[in-house]
Amino acid sequence: MPLIKHLSSIISISKELEQELNKITIKKTFDKGEAIINCFERCDRIFFIDKGLVRGYYYDDGKEITHWFAQEQEFATSFYAFITSKPASEHVQALEETEVIEIPYSVLQLLYKTFPETERLGRIITENYYIKLEERFLSLQFKTAKERYHKLLNSKPSLIQRVSLGQIASYLGITQETLSRIRAEN
Repeated sequence: MPLIKHLSSIISISKELEQELNKITIKKTFDKGEAIINCFERCDRIFFIDKGLVRGYYYDDGKEITHWFAQEQEFATSFYAFITSKPASEHVQALEETEVIEIPYSVLQLLYKTFPETERLGRIITENYYIKLEERFLSLQFKTAKERYHKLLNSKPSLIQRVSLGQIASYLGITQETLSRIRAEN
């Protein structure tokens, strides 16, 4: 299972934990454009993306503001809502046909109690998420639009072919016109 392979790249997974994960995880497929999580809805699931691409976005004055993208071998959810058990403040949408492995919050909590190594795994995944969040914050605060675009090209080059220019511009915090100018300079 891709989830087991991914988790095994982070920590050593016991046979017992592997068997339990195979029992409790749920495989789902979302169509392109389908909502995975809707704003104001309680979010009690986390998804590991086996195949496909999703984005998290907000609405502001009727405009969609893309906050993040997640693709193969990454986790996706409305993290704040997932952790706090509060309604989501963002939408999560499949940008392609997307195959995921779903883990409900209650099941994850049970794994933490039953398999101590999962707490370490959760900590490492959370630390990595925090690092990405901090890097994004610093990038938006201190990098030019051109620097942000080049960082995206270097860190996730496939997104340029898989995501609309409007969504990329929104993610970078710039207009489509500015993005077009930056792309023309390359």
